[in-house]
Amino acid sequence: MPLHSIQRLSPTAVLGLWHLTETPEDLWAALPNAAAYQPLLPATADAKRQAQWLAGRRLAHALFGELPTPLPPETLVQNDATGRPWLAGAPADAVVSLSHSGEWAAAVLAQGGRAGVDIELIRDKAQRLAGKFLAENEWAHARAATADGVADTHYTLLWSAKESLYKLAAHRGIIFRQQLLLQEFNPQTSGEIPATLVLGGAETRHRICYTQPAPGYVLTYCHEPAG
Repeated sequence: MPLHSIQRLSPTAVLGLWHLTETPEDLWAALPNAAAYQPLLPATADAKRQAQWLAGRRLAHALFGELPTPLPPETLVQNDATGRPWLAGAPADAVVSLSHSGEWAAAVLAQGGRAGVDIELIRDKAQRLAGKFLAENEWAHARAATADGVADTHYTLLWSAKESLYKLAAHRGIIFRQQLLLQEFNPQTSGEIPATLVLGGAETRHRICYTQPAPGYVLTYCHEPAG
């Protein structure tokens, strides 16, 4: 079943996972408000990207009814000028965060507060680019934590955690290695990563949850209720 799971993160937030097995044609056929989504599909998306884009919206719609106040069926997932998703036709306090990679799509839908989610196919790319997104102490911790040969998984997890925090921050121009800071943690199959967001001269503390939803993937997410 493509809708893999729905997990309640709090009384006002849900996390959903979609296992992508369909073609774009299959996804279009079952997508609510498909005609309204047609002009929103990125013009340069190939078949794979189309399927991922559509799966994210199918997943978001599957979560609409899971909020304390279900969202109107005509609600659309749109993207602003920076590519950040938002919910057109929904109450102003409704927030959504989306991610897709390989055969999986993830979404966090919340009523109030802030949210960020990221799912990543484990590859060696994050380790190769570590100097671009990790602070020096983070890189030192990563080298110490990956002596047992799980470097690809660990570096992908660090990248994903920063992606989730970046989405939660919802602010342009953030420098990952200077403003999205991860504290040292003991890596396991699932857990939490303490994090600090440096923004506007202030530092705020956050906790990024992580897990491995399927072999070869990592998932990170963060939801912080309003108030």
